[in-house]
Amino acid sequence: MNVGIDTLLEYTEEHMMKTVEHMQTDFNAVRTGKASPGLVENISVDYYGTPTRLKEIAGITAPEPRLLVIQPWDPSSVTAIEKAIQASNIGISPVSDGRILRLPIPELSEERRKSLTKQVKTRAEEARVAIRNIRRDSNEIAKKAQKDSKITEDDLKTNLDKIQKLTDDYIKEVDAVVHKKENELMAL
Repeated sequence: MNVGIDTLLEYTEEHMMKTVEHMQTDFNAVRTGKASPGLVENISVDYYGTPTRLKEIAGITAPEPRLLVIQPWDPSSVTAIEKAIQASNIGISPVSDGRILRLPIPELSEERRKSLTKQVKTRAEEARVAIRNIRRDSNEIAKKAQKDSKITEDDLKTNLDKIQKLTDDYIKEVDAVVHKKENELMAL
């Protein structure tokens, strides 16, 4: 990792932001009680021997709160898409008419909601750990720069304080995203 002290804060913030964005992408694939294209758009489909994300080979819409409609741009890929959805762990069976696929989103049981909430909390803790690891790495870079006489001790303290503030802000953002997702999951 070759990060200069002058770009350290930008590096730190960029990596923390990517961690939160990655967590949010993961959360989009967690099924709530309503239809969301994010639930299936990243499912990998074997499209002519090449693993391809579903959103790249089909249009995905949610015309009703409990229904997803997948319309492949290549009608011959319907079977491959159907197999990929069944192989994924979203727990929804597609209904095909040969041209389009419909995914009726069933109600979540209380037990399933609690299980998904637990998954969300686990993923959120992984994001918090990743953010703290970024903080640790950034702090080490700043301390090394001070040790190598590239910055003063006051500059070191200022950088460490700014890194800690970024860490606190991004941990709060993780908590807010988790809280929102838990509310979605537990809402009837």
